[in-house]
Amino acid sequence: MVTTAINPSQTSPASSVGGQRLAESFDTFLVLLTTQMKNQDPLSPMDSGDFTQQIVQMTGVEQQLLTNDLLKQLVGTSGNGVADAVSLIGKDVRAVSDKATLTDKAADWVFRLDREAQDVKVEVLDERGTIVHVQALQNLKGGEHDFGWNGRNVLGNQLPDGGVYSLRITATDSAGAKVGHTTFIEGLARAVEQVDGQTYVTIGGSRALWNTISNVGLASTPPVTSGAPSNNNSDDETPPQGA
Repeated sequence: MVTTAINPSQTSPASSVGGQRLAESFDTFLVLLTTQMKNQDPLSPMDSGDFTQQIVQMTGVEQQLLTNDLLKQLVGTSGNGVADAVSLIGKDVRAVSDKATLTDKAADWVFRLDREAQDVKVEVLDERGTIVHVQALQNLKGGEHDFGWNGRNVLGNQLPDGGVYSLRITATDSAGAKVGHTTFIEGLARAVEQVDGQTYVTIGGSRALWNTISNVGLASTPPVTSGAPSNNNSDDETPPQGA
């Protein structure tokens, strides 16, 4: 699915000047038309068909300018990454982003440490910047680590699906020096959307700018199983993971 939001304000300089001149001419035309109608001979009125034809012509030019603006914007989307982003749909992708959407009571990230870190504080923040989850990790090697959050806040309450949350990492080494890191989201690319000239890819339940995507792979296929279904009815909740 590809959706494009057209912003009428994004027009070329030439068309903007043309529209401005047309508006000025149309206003002048209406003033002249009104003046002529007020001062015409009531015993020999002027043919209204001429006025109607001129109004139709002016309106037609105005509509043509607007159509040209919209066509230019639609054609221009090919230069904003839409064509490239569409090719990602149905593939497993990774994007540089610290924002993930809570979906099915879960939000997942991957973070990469530039080097070994002795202390790592992981915080999940809501859209208002409020910390809803904190977790301390220790003695993590440099490289990538998965982090999963079960959607429960610091009070243990389950938060509703659909919220967008940010992951904040603070990592230090044994000397207390900061350790650099990069945060990613991963998942299946499901849709492409363009908003205000920016192209976004929906990854799982989250959204990221298409030009932040760093890895693309074939979508994984669930293994085919045979035999009787499992009788494992355990409802144990998987705790947040921190590698």
